[in-house]
Amino acid sequence: MTKPIASPIRNAYIDFSRMTASLVAVVSDVVRDGRRVVGYGFNSNGRQGQGGLIRERFRDRIMEARPESLVNDAGTNLDPHQIWAAMMTNEKLGGHGERTVAVGTIDMAVWDAVAKIEDKPLLRLLAEIKGREADPRVFVYAAGGYCYPGKDNTALRAEMRRYLDRGYTVVKTKIGGASVDEDRRRTESALDEIGSEAQLAVDANGRFDLETAIACAKMLRDYPLFWYEEIGDPLDYALQAAVSEFYDAPMATGREPVFTPGCAQPAALWRQAP
Repeated sequence: MTKPIASPIRNAYIDFSRMTASLVAVVSDVVRDGRRVVGYGFNSNGRQGQGGLIRERFRDRIMEARPESLVNDAGTNLDPHQIWAAMMTNEKLGGHGERTVAVGTIDMAVWDAVAKIEDKPLLRLLAEIKGREADPRVFVYAAGGYCYPGKDNTALRAEMRRYLDRGYTVVKTKIGGASVDEDRRRTESALDEIGSEAQLAVDANGRFDLETAIACAKMLRDYPLFWYEEIGDPLDYALQAAVSEFYDAPMATGREPVFTPGCAQPAALWRQAP
């Protein structure tokens, strides 16, 4: 189903006032504690819901496939790779675009169901598939700093403080929605608030052209940032390379349209974060 998740917030590129998201439930035949095991998935809140693609193409391909073709050799669980192959039947190679959001949302729900059927946390299951032992530790950061009506730098500082109070040691704020001078003031406000308690990353959400990206890079290199993220179009490799000539700290780029096991945003670091 597609559900509204509208809010007055925005980043440098996206207005969330009409934002939607897709929710998927994969209902299995396995019964635990008197209930069928159900896997759930949803798409990134930075993307519109993909209910049309899910209903018109990908859902029916799974439903029409032979049931035995969608399970593992032992017949004890779903096979996410076979389900993925079924969804991609008759799809042209390359040019994935928005279809990856639809397929990825279903994929998330499938993996959730698989882990529940195995009665294991997904991180442990994925580690075992790779022949490894799961590490219960994972790097996380608080991604915030969105803009909304009436929010000033005092409110930004208060937001950063709430993240620190929750124990985050890396926080992120948005830039690119205003002038470079205003982004400097926002960056300084966030840094003043977190002090030595955390590190700050900034995210332009792909807003900048080359000239603005370089101007912002020259400004940001005055500060000890964790990374400078989504500078411009993530497929504009020439822009990333050009900006790196003016910014020698970590740069993050790339974007998954939705969660897939083993992936996390940002997709890649142009330079490794400290």
